[in-house]
Amino acid sequence: MSNKLIVFYSRADENYVNGEIKRLDTGNTEIAAGIIQKLTGADLFKIEQVHAYAKDYNQCIAQAQADQKREARPELKEYPKSLDRYDTIYLGFPNYWSTMPMAVFTFLEHFDFSGKIIKPFCTHEGSGMGSSESDIKRLCPHADLKKGLAIRGGSVERAKEEIEKWISEEKK
Repeated sequence: MSNKLIVFYSRADENYVNGEIKRLDTGNTEIAAGIIQKLTGADLFKIEQVHAYAKDYNQCIAQAQADQKREARPELKEYPKSLDRYDTIYLGFPNYWSTMPMAVFTFLEHFDFSGKIIKPFCTHEGSGMGSSESDIKRLCPHADLKKGLAIRGGSVERAKEEIEKWISEEKK
């Protein structure tokens, strides 16, 4: 049993990658979460909405943007029973308009992260971490928020060294 947990939201199907829409069997953030898991031995938990966004990229964008504009908190399929045994939470998500998908907000508001270390990582196509770190700090004011890692979605499969360096920074 690990004292580290990787919590991530990821989307397969049609995605915007390197300037074009491509169909992905596995979402970029899930690939990054898998790399982190191999490097740390942390447990994995995937955030999934009860009502998933459309597989079509443009429909998904419209749905996700509407949720963000109205600050929706989509219902999730499930949650971990408890986060008590975890000291460190790696929190992964794609960057949606400069922050996290609203389902990640739902997850963060469900638990008390007091005393936990949160290490955010996101996949993006040019917008980096955006305001996600300040949003996490606002939602989890008593957590120890570490510097996040922004990974270009189109190069996530080649990001092992970058991820390794980011993980090793926590040990300093």
